[in-house]
Amino acid sequence: MGTHGKHRTHLVWDWNGTLLDDNAAVVGATNAAFGEVGLEPITLDQYREMYCIPIPRFYERLMGRLPTDAEWERMDVIFHEYYAERRAACGLTEGAADLLARWRLDGGSQSLLSMYGHDQLVPTVRGYGIERHFLRVDGRTGPSGGSKARHMERHLAALDGVSPERTVVIGDAVDDAVAAAHVGARAVLYTGGSHSRSSLEAAGVPVVDSLAEAADLAARMAG
Repeated sequence: MGTHGKHRTHLVWDWNGTLLDDNAAVVGATNAAFGEVGLEPITLDQYREMYCIPIPRFYERLMGRLPTDAEWERMDVIFHEYYAERRAACGLTEGAADLLARWRLDGGSQSLLSMYGHDQLVPTVRGYGIERHFLRVDGRTGPSGGSKARHMERHLAALDGVSPERTVVIGDAVDDAVAAAHVGARAVLYTGGSHSRSSLEAAGVPVVDSLAEAADLAARMAG
């Protein structure tokens, strides 16, 4: 893979479960939210098997019914409070910082789009010392729990000169592939985050076990 391919490929990275290794915090926060409605705690493996977007649907799989609006609001608040307390102890995914730096040095462009609230995301990414590697860092605006597709539209529109055909989204959730398809970009999914390999494979895009593999594959796909 020569530099030429990388130079033409634009990567849109996901944050939670992709660049940020926050599985323990996410499962702990989920279990704190579940405790609020009397649900038993689940393991990381169970989480990966059951997880889906929108989040209320994920809760329905475990509760046997959709949460009421009041339950959803309460669970959402508890999830975010617990997660915020535990997030500081989470590190970047192994090799992520070097990978981002190398991609940029090789002339590649990259950006970050997360469903984590924008006002929390930007200082968080800055705190890990990697903000300079991205053309843009965008988090979710508006209520939590929805899909990334609409946010991806806005994100790409704001990236001057980046065309969807040369863009590859790298994330850990089926929703990342859905958002990529929505704007005409491609996707590579990573097994280290919120989904099991089998549920990722259902998205019909390449699935890999490391971020380095994801970046190499992305360069070949769009380069």
